[in-house]
Amino acid sequence: MDNETMTNLSRAKKIKLFLMDVDGVLTDGKMYYIPGKGKEMVEFKAFHSLDGIGLRLLNQFGILTGVITGRESPGTEERAKGLGMSYAYQGFLSKLDPLRKILADTGLKPENVAYMGDDWTDIPVLKQAGLACAPRNALPEVKRVSQLVTAKDGGMGAVREACDFILKSQGHWQTVMNYVETAHWPAIKKDPMKIVRFSALKGGK
Repeated sequence: MDNETMTNLSRAKKIKLFLMDVDGVLTDGKMYYIPGKGKEMVEFKAFHSLDGIGLRLLNQFGILTGVITGRESPGTEERAKGLGMSYAYQGFLSKLDPLRKILADTGLKPENVAYMGDDWTDIPVLKQAGLACAPRNALPEVKRVSQLVTAKDGGMGAVREACDFILKSQGHWQTVMNYVETAHWPAIKKDPMKIVRFSALKGGK
């Protein structure tokens, strides 16, 4: 095992919260628009099931999850709820303020946070995170400030790769394999997801 991997494992052992961007991380970055019931167009995006299982497993071991994204999307909100995420900050191009609010809410330190992003708007948070992660196809500037660059592209299992890395670093892998062998997945009791939309804040709601 090389020194870089050992350092990343040491960082991952401290992680208690995994935050991430959405477009280009949980999705492949493509956005589709289809006609809605009226004349409006509805945004459509696809999420990878591999990532979903990884994020649920983090929850299983008490590691919180959430998204901080520059776009507001009902699909993102629904996906986050379905995965048992604790936080969904939408419409925030500047992501440091949501990070600070989440840290204040949880009482965690930056070293306890893993963050995955793919674009320039993610760089400030990546520089704060204890474990900075990027998909293989992230922008070069993003990969330069990240400790963990996945072998998979965004929307194609990159988040799952990071989840597995964290689980292994914290000694949970054998328990995960036991879940697989016995098909026994304990139920998770969690507080409701905190949803913050920038548009609502801007409107004074």
